[in-house]
Amino acid sequence: MTAFQGELGSGTTSSVDVLIIGSGFSGIGMGIQLKRAGFDSFLILERGPEVGGTWRINTYPGCACDVPSHLYSFSYEKNPGWSRMYPTQREIWDYLRAVVEKHGLRSSMRFDSEVREAVFDERQSRWRVTTQRGDAFTARVVTSCMGGLSRPQLPRISGLERFQGPAFHSSTWDHSVDLSGKRVGVVGTGASAIQFVPQIVPRVAKLRLFQRTPPWVLPKPDRPIRAWERALFDGLPGYMWLFRNWLYWRQEVFGIGYTLKPEYLKFAEGLALRYLRKAVPDPAVRTKLTPNYRIGCKRVLLSNDYLQSLSQPNVEVVTDGVAEVRERSVVTADGAERDVDVIVYGTGFRTLDFTSPVRFVGPGGVELNDVWRSRPRAYLGVATAGFPNLFFITGPNSRVANNSIVFMIEAQIRYVINCLRHLRATGAGTMQVRAQAQERFNAGLTERAKRTVFATGCQSWYLDEKGESPVLWPGFSSEYWWKSRRINEGDFVLA
Repeated sequence: MTAFQGELGSGTTSSVDVLIIGSGFSGIGMGIQLKRAGFDSFLILERGPEVGGTWRINTYPGCACDVPSHLYSFSYEKNPGWSRMYPTQREIWDYLRAVVEKHGLRSSMRFDSEVREAVFDERQSRWRVTTQRGDAFTARVVTSCMGGLSRPQLPRISGLERFQGPAFHSSTWDHSVDLSGKRVGVVGTGASAIQFVPQIVPRVAKLRLFQRTPPWVLPKPDRPIRAWERALFDGLPGYMWLFRNWLYWRQEVFGIGYTLKPEYLKFAEGLALRYLRKAVPDPAVRTKLTPNYRIGCKRVLLSNDYLQSLSQPNVEVVTDGVAEVRERSVVTADGAERDVDVIVYGTGFRTLDFTSPVRFVGPGGVELNDVWRSRPRAYLGVATAGFPNLFFITGPNSRVANNSIVFMIEAQIRYVINCLRHLRATGAGTMQVRAQAQERFNAGLTERAKRTVFATGCQSWYLDEKGESPVLWPGFSSEYWWKSRRINEGDFVLA
């Protein structure tokens, strides 16, 4: 076997040591840490025209993050200049582009290059990667940094193609459509909808919100950051470090209710119900917006204007399920037909589809999509048995609901870098997790997941059709950081 030594770092674009798929937080962070660790032969393939991932793609009105600004950034690239306590889409995208320029990553990126296939060549011990443009690359290691909030999920409703007016998903917002004076149907009440609905209600003639399940909503403690606060963050880096750590542990403490004692979340339910009573005076509307499941089972949403916007006279909250879409209307399960001029789908993303649209083919022609068809399984969310030198960032069971995903991303990138260092130190050509180690790891996850709030009974994008969660880490993010701080060499096979 040829050793992993990075001898192909001559600047060629067809053959590299490490190929990264995606240029969101994960892909950018991976590129930075590869350079820091001395792995200079790498290439980042991005399907779009620019970096940013989720924060480039989503431009709907009101798009913002529900994680505090100073926590939603790389630990080594803190930003003292955030304008708000919770960042907007544009600020996050600007931040990511600035980080790319600072670390000189742009020369290692190829845009408009959507990866279609990655096939492992057993004779050469290399991955052969092709894009939709027909470009071909070979790499010793492939790292999938495809985020879970970039591939839209359209609802399975009869007649979607029949609708004759403008219709689009929130993640592909059509800014050419003027909603002023229009009758707008919004399908879905997830994290995107609670942001764009308040923005468009003042402009539309009528907004009909088709809701399947009401979300739990809490006030968003957002405000502009004062000039003197930014001066402190900029002039005293230690102060920003302390502030970031305070934010992290404030979020982390909610993990007790999420992963250990769901009954502890009753206090948060009380806060949310009081907020609902204050924001929605009409008892009939309030009843429609009152959840009947434990808070945290679905994603908890933060907003200071969503519930209030649903009390406006031009808004109708419809709780009967959507049965059919016709040329100019939406028909619900009770047979009622409501006219609409525009439909906006706020129906979320394909969070359970970890590999689409890429076809990963391992040794022996085994396809990862087939292996993961019943349920995606990985080791620490990073490696999967039977696929050497293939690593995932935010892979199965490695995302969190109560803290910053950027924290988890950094932990996983560190783990992958440690794997590459191990390959380099041993002179091995390939590295793959043992099936027994992966099975043991996932058995533990399955047992732990049973006591989390996500298993208390609800439908959410956290869960698959069996009611199991292949998405979330069933513990504290700090625990994941501890478990992933170094590799257990006995859990891997080198060749």
